[in-house]
Amino acid sequence: MLDGIKTIDDLPLENKRVFIRVDFNVPLDKASGRITDDERIQASLPTIKKAIASGARVILASHLGRPKGERNPKYSLEPAAARLSELIGQDVTLPDDCIGDAPKKVIGDLRPGQVCLLENLRFHPQEEKNDEAFAKELASFTDVYVNDAFGSSHRAHASVYGLARLIRDRGMGYLLRNEIQALDRVVSSPERPFVAILGGAKVTDKIAVIEALLSKCDALCIGGAMANTLLAAQGFDMKKSLYEADWLAKGRTLLETAKSRNVDLVLPTDVVTGTGVDATDGKTVKANAVPEGEMALDIGPETVKAFASRLAKAKTIFWNGPMGLFENKAFAAGTNGIAQAVADANGFSVVGGGDSVAAVKAAGDAVLAKIGFISTGGGASLELVEGKKLPGVEALRP
Repeated sequence: MLDGIKTIDDLPLENKRVFIRVDFNVPLDKASGRITDDERIQASLPTIKKAIASGARVILASHLGRPKGERNPKYSLEPAAARLSELIGQDVTLPDDCIGDAPKKVIGDLRPGQVCLLENLRFHPQEEKNDEAFAKELASFTDVYVNDAFGSSHRAHASVYGLARLIRDRGMGYLLRNEIQALDRVVSSPERPFVAILGGAKVTDKIAVIEALLSKCDALCIGGAMANTLLAAQGFDMKKSLYEADWLAKGRTLLETAKSRNVDLVLPTDVVTGTGVDATDGKTVKANAVPEGEMALDIGPETVKAFASRLAKAKTIFWNGPMGLFENKAFAAGTNGIAQAVADANGFSVVGGGDSVAAVKAAGDAVLAKIGFISTGGGASLELVEGKKLPGVEALRP
């Protein structure tokens, strides 16, 4: 997957203007504007520190949120600059834009080992359009290009794709390299048995992933609201549960595909139901006996055991998506149980995607420490599992 791509170790850094595309798309508290989880900033530190130690003049760039191509102070990278400054113990300058005179002056004033973070790239619509003129303006600041933004590498945006192709000395940071190597162990040569767990809301979002996994894995465990669609496809009356009525035929096809390929596709046999997403307590029932006026909001303990028994034998594990409405404590036991089972398993495990990672963190530090690899990019990791090429990685090739 990484043949011919240089790492930051192979690039000239001393006294060079080194543009590092990072992923500082961190969650912010709506009321205070403070960062609620700095995992993505922490994950970029080895690459940033390498550039600083090598005497580079470091230019960091990222997007944050969805400002829709307009300047919006709510999406300023100021909190990220402040947090990074604390983590590296030195000033991080934030010009008021990512192109134009302000960043040009800041970058011109940088001395070796100093760092600036450009303002949100998505304040300009040209970023998401992979606009050539926008990429060229970013390139005018740049001697060396490093992509360390795995979570953005499935998008052919200007700072991820167009810019990389304009810079001769280009390569990947440690985070991007580690992500690809970990996921390659799942995608290209998984040690068997290979067990995948998928959750989340919609089957439609993960049809391609399910189809790809059915050609790779030995067992596929499905929970969350997407399991409701497959249960409904089997003829279960899911009552008020969230499911995709127009995808039942496709659901039946997936179940048949699993059977024809001898993949052990495991669906919930029991669920935890409630009257709605704000319910404060739930009841455990059989998956085919959801009470009138209620909805399935978590997998039940019998299902957790069934999934865990597959995980215990696995040599390779991939998990994406929560098993239910884990943000509500009344419906968090299933997701927490799977997090614990993945941690207890002896196989190499990769957890990908924001909600799955949040669920693992919610399960506690002891669980987190036993996961093989935590991916910082949900969409990017799923596209790799699907077998797609990531534009941000392809742009780094010679």
